[in-house]
Amino acid sequence: MKEKLIEEAIQIRSRAYVPYSHFPVGAALLTKSGKVYIGCNIENAAYPSTCCAERVAIFKAISDGEMEFAEMAVAADTKRPVPPCGTCRQVMSEFFSPDMTIHLTNLNKDVHTLTTDQLLPFSFQKEDMDE
Repeated sequence: MKEKLIEEAIQIRSRAYVPYSHFPVGAALLTKSGKVYIGCNIENAAYPSTCCAERVAIFKAISDGEMEFAEMAVAADTKRPVPPCGTCRQVMSEFFSPDMTIHLTNLNKDVHTLTTDQLLPFSFQKEDMDE
């Protein structure tokens, strides 16, 4: 499944809307039910309104009623496997289990596989809001 997710992440990059950064990113997210959700980054002239590929895929899955995730791949044209931004890491820590596998890759298909917890150790969690 890893290879399929990587291919889907690379392919969806072509749909990215990146007129400002010219940095297309793709993501493919496998749910535990077996469905794959893809996402690409979508920029906006008001930069804070931009949404990364990872969050697009996650939010599409959630809006479709999926809440259990198995694996994710993220791809960009970088020298090393592309690292997710801090905001995406925080969103991943909210919705992914700490041991979920995330494959980071580039167009050369160099892959760095990590877990959610390795991407963002000691992350802020909903339990931290409990009194």
